[in-house]
Amino acid sequence: MNIVILGAGQVGSSLARNLASEDNDITIIDSDKAALRDLREKLDVHTKQGHAAHPDVLEQANANDADMLIAVTNSDEVNMMACQIAYSLFRTPTRIARVRAAGYLQHPELFTPELIPVDVLISPEQLITDHIYRLISNPGTLQVIDFAGGTVRLVSVKAFHEGPLVGHAISDLGKNLPEVKVRVVAIFRQGKAIIPSGTTIIEADDEIFVVASAQHVRAVVSELRSVDKPYKRIMIAGGGNVGRRLADALEDGRYQVKIIEKSPEVARDLAETLNKAIVLEGDAADEALLIEENINDVDIFCALTNDDEANILSAMLAKRLGARKVMSLVNRTVYVDLVESANIDHAVSPQQITIGALLAHVRGGDIASVHSLRKGAAEVIEVVAHGDKQNSRVVGRKRVELKLPPGATVAAIVRNNEFIEPHQELVIEEDDHVILFLTDKRYISAIEKMFQVGVGYI
Repeated sequence: MNIVILGAGQVGSSLARNLASEDNDITIIDSDKAALRDLREKLDVHTKQGHAAHPDVLEQANANDADMLIAVTNSDEVNMMACQIAYSLFRTPTRIARVRAAGYLQHPELFTPELIPVDVLISPEQLITDHIYRLISNPGTLQVIDFAGGTVRLVSVKAFHEGPLVGHAISDLGKNLPEVKVRVVAIFRQGKAIIPSGTTIIEADDEIFVVASAQHVRAVVSELRSVDKPYKRIMIAGGGNVGRRLADALEDGRYQVKIIEKSPEVARDLAETLNKAIVLEGDAADEALLIEENINDVDIFCALTNDDEANILSAMLAKRLGARKVMSLVNRTVYVDLVESANIDHAVSPQQITIGALLAHVRGGDIASVHSLRKGAAEVIEVVAHGDKQNSRVVGRKRVELKLPPGATVAAIVRNNEFIEPHQELVIEEDDHVILFLTDKRYISAIEKMFQVGVGYI
């Protein structure tokens, strides 16, 4: 696929890294000459220096031959204008734009071929908010991902010594929860992936990826570790786009929310906008302020400012002062390992979250969703099966007959909004949502080809 990426920032460069190794022809446009040179040295990509929304620059980057244009510059207006030009001048088939401003997102009617021809809108702030909200709603989990409209949920959990299943075989999970549909799809032990079988013994500190119905997640987690009490008292550091959205999402009566904002103007606006949250003007790294606001009674502290260093330091301070759990928004990927070794419970990477949403629209076949796991080392994909036994490599075949690449496993199948455990004799039907876990991203293209239908499918 011929793809033009506008913007060589964190998201653009991360996306290029993900796609360049998958038999795609990638061209990146940015005004930063040094950033483009760095990408050329590391990746097999083309680059073009210039303004991302100028017609001559797009033409020189061969936008007229592109299958897809992905606009992820730091400017909403540049991203939208580039999509307009790609549509009007070059008839680029698919146009994706990152748009952050809520003022635009509140008017989806703007984004039509007649007005602003953007096929897919990506809002990083909303994706991050949803990610954090799921973590807060599911205490004890490291990652929570919904599939098929929330019918099935993939959760990542670290097994603790006191967990009932630690030291036991995975098959015991079904014995302990006979009424629950659950499947262990992968285990990461000391950083290495294990594709588990029923006889695999769960060890303490294993990171376990489990698929279950959304309503059964808490019961499953309780088998792997002592279940954390539901979070109630939430403190948010930073009243920017993410902090504001999260506070608004949590104002449903279940949570007591405090939000700390350094800017007097922003704090005043938050106080006027939010209904129930308590807004405090101050520095989230102010030890006296945190103690005064009873940080030791806080269930989860969320550091969500635009400053990575401030987030990390305030989260570490909150943890030292007694906050039960802490999380930090970390934009720079080089900081993620540092954060995870610094007694911070959750490192939230906007890049990884945004990349997953973008990849769902780039992958071949009918990909419903893509999620990057373990800092991009693995992926979980939801793909819809189409066709019949004559024109599909999947439909009409038993799961055991699927020629999956190494490190790939069928995690779950959703049929008519019902979670079905993918036993070996199960026959895949048209319109099934097949959820696959891949521990090796090199085989992504093989999965895409497997689910593509042959000639004659309508």
